[in-house]
Amino acid sequence: MEKFKKIVVVDETKMNTSALEELKNYADEVEVYHDEPTEDEVKNRVEEAEAIIVSWRTEISEEIIDNSKNLKYIGLACSLFNDESANVAVNYAKQKNIKVTGIFDYGDTGVIEFVISEVIQLLHGFGKHQWKEQPVELSGRKFGIVGLGTTGQLLAKALEALNVEVFYFSRTRKKELEHEKLQYLELKNLLDTCEIISIHLPKNTEILKEKEFKQFGDHKLLINTSLGFPFEEKSFKNWLELSNNYAIFDGDATNSLPSTVKKRSNVIISEKSAGWSQETQERLSLKVLENLKDFLNH
Repeated sequence: MEKFKKIVVVDETKMNTSALEELKNYADEVEVYHDEPTEDEVKNRVEEAEAIIVSWRTEISEEIIDNSKNLKYIGLACSLFNDESANVAVNYAKQKNIKVTGIFDYGDTGVIEFVISEVIQLLHGFGKHQWKEQPVELSGRKFGIVGLGTTGQLLAKALEALNVEVFYFSRTRKKELEHEKLQYLELKNLLDTCEIISIHLPKNTEILKEKEFKQFGDHKLLINTSLGFPFEEKSFKNWLELSNNYAIFDGDATNSLPSTVKKRSNVIISEKSAGWSQETQERLSLKVLENLKDFLNH
């Protein structure tokens, strides 16, 4: 197996200690950082690197790529859906013959457990909040999923086991996954039909604007565990003013929330990332290393 001359772990990727140590097998020199660097710091760190590993938090722009004359490989310690949602200038890197890889299916289980846990607590009043005057069960509720990737599919299966009526909207309809307990609806119909909506979309995807929030209406629950803010801000704030509406965000999604929204009593936020656990870290670390090794082996 060939080696890189230098690998740089640009920021806090959350790779575990053993995986970071294993990187030394694949390069003559390895530099590891555990912070959130400025753009100038990123430039300095990657200037001599042949390979870099980076989280979703740090941007690798065209300018940074141009400044990295030896760069051959960029490994994302996060999912890579497309150039538009990535924090790396993927298409530009490809033009420079730089391989860009991402990882998938490493944190989905935790997201499912977070969504179901938070919704049940709110419905029953097990925590600080209670949705209705009387506790209500999740069973029999109409639940909409926006985005039927791996996370959406796993959530649908978990909800089906709890006797929930599950509907989904996806820009690419997945008829092969549809059955009696998982039905497709156009977004307008989904918002009209469902009491609870959970959003699972790539970063920088705005799905709900004024028209959609009006369709969704009041006495509803909205959950977002997507990176970024998939709503039009003003319309979302107006929706929060309606009767008995609640919004739930995990730690990663919370980072994008305006401070005025975070303070609202009907916005439930977690400081923790829904998809993060010991098992997530192990899967993330393994998949990042597998991608890097595959590149060196070809």
